[in-house]
Amino acid sequence: MPQVFKVGSYWVYFWANENEPLEPIHVHVAQGAPNSNATKIWITKAGGCYLCNNNSQIPPRVLRNIMAVIEARSGEVIEKWTAFFGEIRYFC
Repeated sequence: MPQVFKVGSYWVYFWANENEPLEPIHVHVAQGAPNSNATKIWITKAGGCYLCNNNSQIPPRVLRNIMAVIEARSGEVIEKWTAFFGEIRYFC
């Protein structure tokens, strides 16, 4: 699973075995090591982000900060997604 970057103690990453057909661009966020119950955040075509779920129960204030970083670095996320999966689909 490719790590995109870290925000404090939170990992922002992709799962290498995404579903077929490939889902729209998104990242998973978990504190410490990646896990199957991570928070999922979609990346929009405009470079914003949209919370799909907060399964890892990141506190709201921390989650807002993480989402702001993901949004600011959305170009990097899209680049890494494309390099890894070779296909781009957007949430909206």
